[in-house]
Amino acid sequence: MGEILRNWRVLASTLFAVILIGGAYLFARGVEAPSVAEASTETALLQAIATRDSTGDGLPDWQKSLYGIPLNATTTDYFHLGMTDAEAVAKGLIVPKAIADIAVTTSTGQMTSIDPSLPPASPEGTLTDLFSKSFFTLYIAAKQASGGVELTSAQVNDLAAKAIANLSDMDVAAPDFKTARDLTVSGSGADALKAFAASAEEVFIKNKKGMIATKNELGYLQDMIQNEDTSALPHLVELAKVYRGIAAGLAALPVPAELAAGDLAFINALMRESGIVSDFARVNIDPLATMFALDQYLQLDQSLAGTFVDISNVYATVGVALPTGAPGASYLNTITDTAKRLTATQP
Repeated sequence: MGEILRNWRVLASTLFAVILIGGAYLFARGVEAPSVAEASTETALLQAIATRDSTGDGLPDWQKSLYGIPLNATTTDYFHLGMTDAEAVAKGLIVPKAIADIAVTTSTGQMTSIDPSLPPASPEGTLTDLFSKSFFTLYIAAKQASGGVELTSAQVNDLAAKAIANLSDMDVAAPDFKTARDLTVSGSGADALKAFAASAEEVFIKNKKGMIATKNELGYLQDMIQNEDTSALPHLVELAKVYRGIAAGLAALPVPAELAAGDLAFINALMRESGIVSDFARVNIDPLATMFALDQYLQLDQSLAGTFVDISNVYATVGVALPTGAPGASYLNTITDTAKRLTATQP
């Protein structure tokens, strides 16, 4: 235990630099280059989340969650050690409890565990919790394999990247909300497409009725992170609910044959966006989840651009154009206008 306590100061600073500031998790996911404007916004938000210190104790919020320090704590010395939390971490006086469940082989060959009285880990099941467990499992295994020899910074960096990659693999494996077999395909041609547009418009109106949000989710996340505006949280929750409701509503509609593929992609993208926005809203309890969600957000915008173009092309090919005020015009015009906006921002 003493060895881990002595080394945690180095590990914490390394993880902070490599994962959050250096962007190792983006490298691990193999993200394609985003548009310049979106990349700039995302980079600023990532930097802000990585360095955010809600209590002023010298520890960024993502590290607080590892040690079980509430982000709304009213003291900078949460464990009453006569120093700031950051100083206590630097001295190795507190370490994450995530390593308490990992068995350690001692020099006598016996198995022991970290003192269970250590601070609690971040909430069970959060990405921060999963990351810390994954990293420390890899770390202790590497230490055992090396015969107790100190790991180099490069080796620690590699372990951090592997831990992030493990989380990435878990995330990528999430199934789509619906498959082609879940959709009811009915009719084709101009009349069927017009009828679908009118029904889809009703789904949008129903789910957006009473919506208070006036910005998109990235704008509200910026308010939370950069302006410390807690009133943005309910708006993020609201947007996630709206996206989820629209996806479910569209999935229940019969869809014309030529529109089935594009509609399915749109439904699944909306449900993914709902999950992403929900993770934006968790920035105060699970910072790593929000950082992963920011990565996904850029990828989703890229895929949505193609989806909206496909839907627009279906209507254009059949020769369907709906004048403003006609049933379904709002749906079709929103799809077409968004396709133009998103494609214009792609690299």
